Amino acid sequence: MTGLRAQGVYKVFGRRPNEAVRRLSAGASRDDVRQWGTAAVIDVDLDIRSGETFVVMGLSGSGKSTLIRMLNGLWRPTAGRILVGDADLTKVSPAQLRELRQRRVSMVFQHFALLPHRSVLENAAYPLEIRGVDRAERLRRAGEALELVGLGQWGGSLPSQLSGGMRQRVGLARALAADTDVLLMDEAFSALDPLIRREMQDQLLELQQSLGKTIVFITHDLNEAMYLGDRIAVMRDGRVVQVGTSEQILSEPANDYVASFVADVDRTRVLTAGSVMRRPASVVQLGGGPRLALRTMRDQQVSAAYVVDRARTLRGVVRDSVAVEAVRRGAESIEALVDEVPSVVVDTALGEIFALAAESSLPVPVTDAQGRLVGVIPRVTLLEAMVPPTTTGEHPVLNPDPSALELAAVGAPTTSPTPPGDGASASDPVGVTQTAADREARS
Repeated sequence: MTGLRAQGVYKVFGRRPNEAVRRLSAGASRDDVRQWGTAAVIDVDLDIRSGETFVVMGLSGSGKSTLIRMLNGLWRPTAGRILVGDADLTKVSPAQLRELRQRRVSMVFQHFALLPHRSVLENAAYPLEIRGVDRAERLRRAGEALELVGLGQWGGSLPSQLSGGMRQRVGLARALAADTDVLLMDEAFSALDPLIRREMQDQLLELQQSLGKTIVFITHDLNEAMYLGDRIAVMRDGRVVQVGTSEQILSEPANDYVASFVADVDRTRVLTAGSVMRRPASVVQLGGGPRLALRTMRDQQVSAAYVVDRARTLRGVVRDSVAVEAVRRGAESIEALVDEVPSVVVDTALGEIFALAAESSLPVPVTDAQGRLVGVIPRVTLLEAMVPPTTTGEHPVLNPDPSALELAAVGAPTTSPTPPGDGASASDPVGVTQTAADREARS
C-alpha cells in the first residue's frame, strides 16, 4: 500500500514564481508577494499514511484543490517535493507520470466527469481501457466495482438516466475498478443533496473498511471532515495551520482561526469515551472480601467500587451499604454482592453516553474491546466536554487523564489513591457516599 508525502511544497501562479517563493520562505505573507504572483500553496509538509483517510479542509481560496492537483501530478510544485510511495512527482518523466496515474493514483471529481455517450459499465471500465486491459476483463472488473457501490443492475444505463448520487457512485466505481492504492477525492460529495451526501459518506466508510485504500479527501465542510477523516489538515491562505485527529482539533485548536472554525461542530458526534475518560480509582478484585471493598471506598471517598476479575474484566459494582451488611453477616467474598452496571467502549460517541450518565449516580465505566475496565466518565466531565475551547487558548477540562490513556493501552485497572474529594466529585456527594463505609471502618 502506498502513502503520500509533501515536503516544503509551494505553488505560485504568476510572472516571477521563484522570487515569490524566496520571499515567502523568508517570512513574507501572501499579500506581500502579490506583485510577483499568486501564492496558492505555501510551505506545505504532509505525511499521509498508507491506508488512512486523510481530509484536507478549508474555505474557498485556502489552496486545498491546488494541493490535490499537485498530489496527482496535474500541476508541478513551484518548489518542494511530492512523493507517491517512492516516486518523486517532481522528477518523473511524462511517460512515468502517465503510468503512475494509471496504476497507482485514481481521482474522483466533484462533477462526475462521466462520458455521456457511454454506458455506466463502460464508464466504470474506462481507466482499464486506457491501460490496455482486454474488453472482457475490464468489463468484469468494472461490474465488480459497480456491485461494490450498489449499481450492479445499472451497468447498461446511460449517465443521463441516473440521479446525481448514482452518477457520483459511477465515478467512485471507476476509481475502484482501476484498483490503485491511492484515491484522491476533490469535493466529491459537495454537489449532492444532504441526504444523498450522507449516504455516500457512509458508503465510503464501509468501502474503506474493507479495501483499506489511501484516501485524500478535499472538503470545505467541517462536519464531513470530522465524520470521514482519520486525520484532518486545516488550510488557510495556502498554509496548513493544523494537522490532527478530529478529537485533537476539537479539543486543542492550534489558533483562533481553527477554534472559530470548530465552534459550531456537534461535539457529541466527534468526541468519544476514550477522549474524556478518567482513571478508575475505586476498583476491587472479585476475589476480595467486603472489608477490603469498604476500605477502598473509604480511601476514595465514594459509595461504590467497580469489581474486576483476574483478567481485569469488568464484572459490575459493589455498594457500601451492601458491603457493610455482608461484614455483619460474616461474609468473606463479594462475589454475591456484585450488581451489574452498564458500560461503554472507548470509541463510543459522547452522544450515546448522556442517557447512561443521567440514569446512574456513578461514573459511567469504559471498557476496551475485551471488556476490561480502562476508565470512567464522571457526569461533570461529560458536561465539560461539551464546552468549546476558548479562542484565548484556555480550554475546559477535556483531555483524558494520561494514566487513563495508559490503561486503555494495556487494559489494567488501578486502585491508586487520589486526593481527597476527587473521588467524591466523580460519583455521589461526599455526605452520602462516606457514611456507611466510614461507619463500618471505624467500628
